[in-house]
Amino acid sequence: MVHLRGRSVLSLEEFTAGEILELLKLGAELKAAKRGGYEVQRLRGKTIALIFEKDSTRTRSGFEVAAYDQGAHVTYMGPGGSHIGHKESVKDTARVLGRMYDAIEFRGFAQADVETLSKYSGVPVYNGLTDAAHPTQVLADFLTMPEFCSKGLQDIKFAFMGDGRNNMALSLAMGAAKLGMRMKIGAPESLWPAPEYIARLHTIAAQSGAEIGFEADPQKAVEGADFLYTDVWLSMGEDEHLWGDRIKLLMPYQINAALMAATGNPAAKFMHCLPAFHNTETSVGREIEKRHGITAMEVTEEVFESGASIVFDQAENRMHSIKAILVATLA
Repeated sequence: MVHLRGRSVLSLEEFTAGEILELLKLGAELKAAKRGGYEVQRLRGKTIALIFEKDSTRTRSGFEVAAYDQGAHVTYMGPGGSHIGHKESVKDTARVLGRMYDAIEFRGFAQADVETLSKYSGVPVYNGLTDAAHPTQVLADFLTMPEFCSKGLQDIKFAFMGDGRNNMALSLAMGAAKLGMRMKIGAPESLWPAPEYIARLHTIAAQSGAEIGFEADPQKAVEGADFLYTDVWLSMGEDEHLWGDRIKLLMPYQINAALMAATGNPAAKFMHCLPAFHNTETSVGREIEKRHGITAMEVTEEVFESGASIVFDQAENRMHSIKAILVATLA
């Protein structure tokens, strides 16, 4: 078992390739133990604070179930459930919670906030999503990929299509660079990561042997891919008035049957961190149809509901990868 006791998980950039691979191995072992009915509780008596500035389905469920499975207890604090950032600074909140809890999960906006929690709490802090990084999701994704591809991670080729600057694109690229994987970000140049971030990726890739590329042509971006990955085109907290411009800009990067076929790989799979706007069964989906005349955005219903879609396997693996983090840092 990987020994990361006391470590925070704020970004995969802080971890070595070996540490990431050990977390993935532990996640697979814990998944097998849960399914086989022989899981051992290693976190009895531990308490974890879950702070959510942004609402969540998978992150909250993943942390709660992972903790309960391992015998730990959690306290959920929703967007209005604490004074953090309103009546009390993040620094002060960190010092209070660190006296009461064994670990803290934070899902919010600023990366600086989760870093402050880690610096001043004195306990492990886990990034459940910020505007800059989503490490627990990437661990789940890299746990999922080998389950649907006979290749090792270093031989897998995947493409992220859409907003190349969002937290998922950045986090996937960082993870891929660390592990020596082959990844393309398919996006218009105006939505590529900042030059300094690309430089960091290339520095890491030069050491690991990774191939991280950026491509404005969606057809070229997906050539030979084993997995096509996408995310919503407008991240939580962005101005909703941007929907129109973002739709016009990113519609060529929508993952549809034609783009799946453009991989040239009949075994290619579709991935998404969810939630996805693939139909009009949500209030947001209906509003987008009303205003912009489309029934799907980043992925079509045809692809989302196809046999190529492994999005719910990803969703389940959030729990197993989160559990690996908890066990590795607290047990």
